Amino acid sequence: MTQTALSARADITDKALVRSFSYINGKWQAAKDGDSFAVTNPADGTHLGGVAAMSAEESSTAVDAAQAAFPSWAALLPQERAAILRRWFELQLEHKEDLARIMVLEQGKPISEARGEIDYGAAFVEFYAEESKRPNIEGVTSHLPDAEVELWREPVGVAALITPWNFPSAMLTRKAAAALAAGCTVVAHPSGETPYSALALAELAERAGIPAGVFNVVTGIAPTVVDPWTRDTRVRALSFTGSTEVGKLLFRQSASTVKRLVMELGGHAPVIVFKGADLDVAVEETIKAKFATSGQDCLGANRIFVERDIYPAFCETFVAATKALSVGLGMDDPDIGPLMNEKAVQKQEEHVADALAKGAKLACGGKRHALGTLFFEPTVLTDVPAEAQIMSEETFGPVAPITPFDSEEEVVAAANDTEYGLVAYVHSHDPRRIYRLSRALQYGMVAVNRTKVTGAPIPFGGTKQSGLGREGARLGMEEFTEIKYVCRDWG
Repeated sequence: MTQTALSARADITDKALVRSFSYINGKWQAAKDGDSFAVTNPADGTHLGGVAAMSAEESSTAVDAAQAAFPSWAALLPQERAAILRRWFELQLEHKEDLARIMVLEQGKPISEARGEIDYGAAFVEFYAEESKRPNIEGVTSHLPDAEVELWREPVGVAALITPWNFPSAMLTRKAAAALAAGCTVVAHPSGETPYSALALAELAERAGIPAGVFNVVTGIAPTVVDPWTRDTRVRALSFTGSTEVGKLLFRQSASTVKRLVMELGGHAPVIVFKGADLDVAVEETIKAKFATSGQDCLGANRIFVERDIYPAFCETFVAATKALSVGLGMDDPDIGPLMNEKAVQKQEEHVADALAKGAKLACGGKRHALGTLFFEPTVLTDVPAEAQIMSEETFGPVAPITPFDSEEEVVAAANDTEYGLVAYVHSHDPRRIYRLSRALQYGMVAVNRTKVTGAPIPFGGTKQSGLGREGARLGMEEFTEIKYVCRDWG
């Protein structure tokens, strides 16, 4: 493997974590025709290296390997799979600093957020190492005379995992750990913008003792790599995190083979702040919900509704807090780093211009930052009308729209007026109101007086067009299993 600009960096101590080839059947493989694609640092555009662009045929060889490895991996005692996953978890923590630095260089997020993601992603591996020992299923009493009834939970087979660029480590571990714990084998495709994080995890998986063919990472152009998997009957489950648009495409492509689908798609999260809430806490938590990962988060606050009585005070405090956010290079650990690509920045510009044209007011920010072309100023728009694009489309960047409301009924209707249903945030100290909104909001997750709600023990997922199935918790592993019913007469 040739050295890349990434592996040449002195601040990455374990150079073997920087891989440029796909990992298939326990081997690092370049594309047969030598094709590769470039990976750049979004902060300054520097070239980090070329990564193998595998062909459709080579992508299918990963399924060959996973299918061949499946019987022996599924036949292992759960404790044996657990021990291997536990070692993978330990290696991720041992190499946290290198993994975080690789992530910052290819994704741009602040180094403290990258370290947090490594911890968060590794926690899923630890959780499923333990959960793999407990694939229990509720029994049933036989309804037939002289018959014995059993229910078994079995792995579905080969699972295809497609992961995004905004959380390049955690989204892979969250999916892969659940699938591997269930006894499935894996073919994974990371985003072409952030492949190095996934390849580093593959290196650690090999060191942990995951057998050849059980965990495969195939890099390349997404349609070329993934399309064969959607049509391959041997791929029995497909898990995807990304846009609703791409999710619908994968849904259609997978229909002919009737795959098990797990999809975490777009979000359009409302923040609802009522009078009587702790204003300082509401502002602090809404800042977190809006600007984490530079706003490039499906859980990011996309619409901020504030009760009219406290609207001026909230806006004043929120704008001051936004202006205090630092913008900089990820290694300097700012509050806001670069956006992923030019398309993402253009979307911020379009949403700001559209909102202003429709009557919103610019409270701060509103344009590219002087630091570089992919940096955008933390931005606040106030008095944003419902017809503005930003109130119906996911922004995925550091632009915060705020609008007032007058009644609970009004704001619930506005919050639910979307095709998305991933997460909603509520700030109130009225227990009856909290209960009513927790019931009325059409979202898979509701956070009350806080932002952080996710983690390995909880079922992550949304309603409506925000996805299918759940990731995390016991349910996350069950997504990769089938129930077999056995009715037995001993004669």
